[in-house]
Amino acid sequence: MRRSAAIIAVLIMLLTVSSCANSEKTAEFFAMDTYMSVKAYGGGDAVDEAEALVFELERKLSITDGLSEISAVNEAGSAQVSQETAELVASALGLCELSGGALDISVYPVTRAWGFTAGEYRVPQEAELEKLLRLVDYTKVKVSGDTVSLGEGMLIDLGAVAKGYAGDRVTELLRSHGVKSAIINLGGNVQCLGRKPDGSRWKIGVQDPAGSGYVGVIEAEDEAVITSGGYERFFVEDGKTYWHIIDPSDGRPADSGLISVTVVGKSGLACDGLSTALFVMGKEKAAGLWRENGGFEAAFVTENGDIIITEGLSGRFTTSGGRKVSEVIRRDEN
Repeated sequence: MRRSAAIIAVLIMLLTVSSCANSEKTAEFFAMDTYMSVKAYGGGDAVDEAEALVFELERKLSITDGLSEISAVNEAGSAQVSQETAELVASALGLCELSGGALDISVYPVTRAWGFTAGEYRVPQEAELEKLLRLVDYTKVKVSGDTVSLGEGMLIDLGAVAKGYAGDRVTELLRSHGVKSAIINLGGNVQCLGRKPDGSRWKIGVQDPAGSGYVGVIEAEDEAVITSGGYERFFVEDGKTYWHIIDPSDGRPADSGLISVTVVGKSGLACDGLSTALFVMGKEKAAGLWRENGGFEAAFVTENGDIIITEGLSGRFTTSGGRKVSEVIRRDEN
């Protein structure tokens, strides 16, 4: 009887441990100007810590918080920041260089002039844009140790990489707590940790930029799936649509023939920045950057409604609503 009781006790203990390991916990909150959620299986208080981490990053990186580190840099033109912020600025500048300036963290004065920061939308006059474009040049942003310096009159904004970076940090935090399965949705920036508890891949919908629903679904594991689209923030004036993704070359909303770009890869930071850069570059230049550098996959939706994917997504991108993939970009093409 004692032996049977002992076996039963062990079985109960194992079942309890298993249940805790697979327990689901979700945090939903508003940060970085969007709704976010973190769902993890196991890990105890890791989800609460993840939420706190996102708010901590927002306090450092926000351009609308006058006490943030980025605001200090913008106000003084040069400021000492945390090592984390300095490294993030340096990484963002690397993406600016990689994209040939299609991504430029110093385009903020132009973005602000269009009203996308405060939601007070307007179409700037040509003379105003020409003046502001003189302040746009990521090569004049310098990082030396923990000091970030700008050219005279310049302003920076890390909005194109901040959520992707936050996803990376949250993933690292959850993993450090032993979490092996989690889904992190930071306002459309999705980061997957491992696979679903049942062992299958996560299925991430790619929103239809021209309406409701999805153009397709991407199967993912241990990677980020991040989309930039003109539908995310825009206004209409005199029948013309103006969206928030600005082309640093002319200071106007990007007009590249693309209306949605989804980037899939291991680094949320890189996927976030590249989704913006590729949107600005357009399909041909984006395909060239993908062929030359690799390390990520991409799905494009054109203004004509065509769906184009890089070959690494073949077999794990499924279209929706009767749509078909119009083109698969391959590495061996010229």
